[in-house]
Amino acid sequence: MTQVFNFSSGPAVLPADVLRQVQAELLDWHGSGMSVMEMSHRGPEFGQILAEAEADLRTLLNIPANYKVLFLQGGAHLQFAMLPFNFAPAGSTVDFVNTGHWSKVAIKEVSRYAQVNVAASSEDRNFSYVPAEDTWQRSPNAAFLHYCSNETIGGVEFNFIPKANGVPLICDMSSNILSRPVDVSQFGMIYAGAQKNMGPSGVAVSIVREDLLGKARPETPTMLNYTTFADNGSMYNTPPSFGIYVAGLVYKHVLARGGLAAMEAQNIAKANIVYAAIDASAGFYRCPTALADRSRMNIPFTLADSQLDAAFLQGAEARHLLQLKGHRSVGGMRASIYNAMPVAGCQALADYMREFAQQHG
Repeated sequence: MTQVFNFSSGPAVLPADVLRQVQAELLDWHGSGMSVMEMSHRGPEFGQILAEAEADLRTLLNIPANYKVLFLQGGAHLQFAMLPFNFAPAGSTVDFVNTGHWSKVAIKEVSRYAQVNVAASSEDRNFSYVPAEDTWQRSPNAAFLHYCSNETIGGVEFNFIPKANGVPLICDMSSNILSRPVDVSQFGMIYAGAQKNMGPSGVAVSIVREDLLGKARPETPTMLNYTTFADNGSMYNTPPSFGIYVAGLVYKHVLARGGLAAMEAQNIAKANIVYAAIDASAGFYRCPTALADRSRMNIPFTLADSQLDAAFLQGAEARHLLQLKGHRSVGGMRASIYNAMPVAGCQALADYMREFAQQHG
């Protein structure tokens, strides 16, 4: 099999040893004679898989006992709608920090069901930075404060946890969860799609403080009520069982490699390799993101001459460096280097970038 480095923003690269274990267990999970894809979610086999996945995630993130861990479907998109139904009483105002595409999508959805106050926005500079916290204009009685900790398209990442100021702090952590240690106790809720940094598409994880549950609006649909899943151990209906199984293997993989502190150290090293290639190119490459807010997970960059974009991508693919084309809304390039991207992949990309710049600069 050809060795490739997959820089896709999601669904994204998974650890090779996890994929090999999935392959080995595909037809027969632990001598059960069944694939995880075909076993009953009510049976003891899947019960073990689910329990271990939750326990390992709790260990990784040091999740306090008064938080529920929920495995859901619908991705972060569905939870944009779930937020106001569960945490914003009718007529209330919610605060948002708008740092890019996914913040905007969440704001648009939440504003259908609640008043939204954009407490801060970086749209004035094309979402290239995180607004300083002391400039935020927060509501006096907000139902919650929401932010996206890492914007995959703009490559903007928070390097701090905002102050809650007495209201639930809610974070879309889809693209940098498990990439660094985080103090879960500072949040009312963390939610994340799995397909970027902890599993396949089709699974989303929500970590919810228990005192926030049970307060959904009366008209909340059953499947949009977090309490529905909290009261039923994530199994009110058939869960995304195979995806939970793979996510659980990813959790074990990260634990075996030193946990989140080790992941953070590796992610810093990987990001530095790619950013160094950009910064040392004398302007041939440019990263639009403010230096202090550069993402460790998603690195967008442009070439000084966009006419060279096609040649850059063609050359990258010839070297088995895949999925580097930037998001259609901004163009250019984007290298997504989640936990499972090896250091060798970042080094191969940096080497190619220097070679291409020498040939075309």
